[in-house]
Formats: sequence, structure tokens, C-alpha cells
Amino acid sequence: RGGKVAVSALGLLVAGGGGLALALRSALDAGELEMHPPAFPWSHGGALDALDHASLRRGFQVYKQVCSACHSMEYVAFRNLIGVTHTEAEAKALAEEVRPPLPAPPRAALSPPQLILCPQVEVQDGPDENGEMFMRPGKISDYFPKPYPNAEAARAANNGALPPDLSYIVNARHGGEDYVFSLLTGYCDPPAGVTVREGLHYNPYFPGQAIGMAPPIYNEILEYDDGTPATMSQIAKDICTFLRWAAEPEHDHRKRMGLKV
Repeated sequence: RGGKVAVSALGLLVAGGGGLALALRSALDAGELEMHPPAFPWSHGGALDALDHASLRRGFQVYKQVCSACHSMEYVAFRNLIGVTHTEAEAKALAEEVRPPLPAPPRAALSPPQLILCPQVEVQDGPDENGEMFMRPGKISDYFPKPYPNAEAARAANNGALPPDLSYIVNARHGGEDYVFSLLTGYCDPPAGVTVREGLHYNPYFPGQAIGMAPPIYNEILEYDDGTPATMSQIAKDICTFLRWAAEPEHDHRKRMGLKV
């Protein structure tokens, strides 16, 4: 009987020690974990649901006034907006506003809404028959301009980080627009025991939880042209919807074809 008691006590001791070790291990790894984004009820999420085109237009406004300060969308042309978010005349006017990439001042010196208020009406093209580059007015066949002339300038303006192109970002990230929405709205203070290096920001949805991008959106960072209240969640929803369209411009057509079949 005494032997059984000893074995039972030893078992409890081992189990307790294992539990303590697991708890310590979890505490030590807390800074290495990342949260998985929830599944949001997107209006276009159903098998036959189309994209919300009012949200698409607002999403383009978010990209133009906020995201384009650092992120390119080099695979989207102004002509692609026609019949989706803008009329042909509106798309042409947008193309004529674009400016060529310029060396960027320090990121802290600018706020995103200021970056699109000083447009130039000419873009660089060429070479011509003499092998020379030349300036011309923007046109709807042009692709969205890059915010920086090269990757080195982009890194220099963003503490060494290279902002990714957003053309296919929702397809390139596991979780799609759920991940992007969670990332945009998930900035918070780090939990106890987790330290974030200077120049980085805590975000539990980002791999490693420390991201170089400062919180890009907040309530009323812009004023929507259609009067929709510009809350953080609304802004995140609209830009995610726009990015879904950019990555999958055939989205609505594909679903209509499926309905016909």
C-alpha cells in the first residue's frame, strides 16, 4: 500500500512539473505567437454575391489618399476603374493628376492625405525615336504610379522595410481580406512580458507580432466623398473590398457566369 501511495505521489509530482514547464514554455513563446483572423461576413462572400461597388469607390479613395503614400498597385491601370468605381471621364481626370515618382521625404514628415494634393499633370514616357525619355500628360492606359522611384528609396523612407505592392495582396496572404482587415484594425499595446523594438509596432495578427508599418488608419483620417462616416472599421472594410477587386477583377463576372450555368 505504501508503494502505491509513493507511485501516486510521484505521478502527481511529474504531472505538476510537466504542467509548470508547459506554462513557462507558453510564457516564453508568447511573443512568437500570432492570432488568426476571424472570418468576417463580407457582402461578397456568398457563391452568388457581387462586390459592393459603393464600397469599391470608397476603397479607391482610401488607397489614393492613404495607402498610395507608401504602397504601389503597379498592376492596376486607370482604365480598369471604368464601369467599376468611376466613369470614363472620371478615370481620365484621375490619370491626368498623377505624378512621376519622386524621392520621398522622411515618413514622419508627411501625412498620407497630403501626398496627393500636389499632383503634376505629366508623366515620364519613352524612349522616343532618338532614344530620349520625354514627359507627357497622363492617360487612362497608364498604371497607378509608384510612390517611390526604386526599392532603395522605399526602404530609406520606411526604416529599412519595403512596403509590398497591394495589387494581389489579398491573394498573397493567408486569410485574404480577413487577414488584411484584422491587421489594419489590430494594432494595440503589447501584452506584459513582450517588448517591441524601437521603430516597430505591436500587432498580434502580423507574423512575429512586430510590424514596421505604423497604424495607417484611424477614425476620420479622411472624409468620404459620399458622406459615409469614416470610422476605422469602415475604412478597413472599404479598402479590403477594393483590394479584393484588384486581385480578382473578374469576381462579379465569374459569379454571373456561374449563375447562368
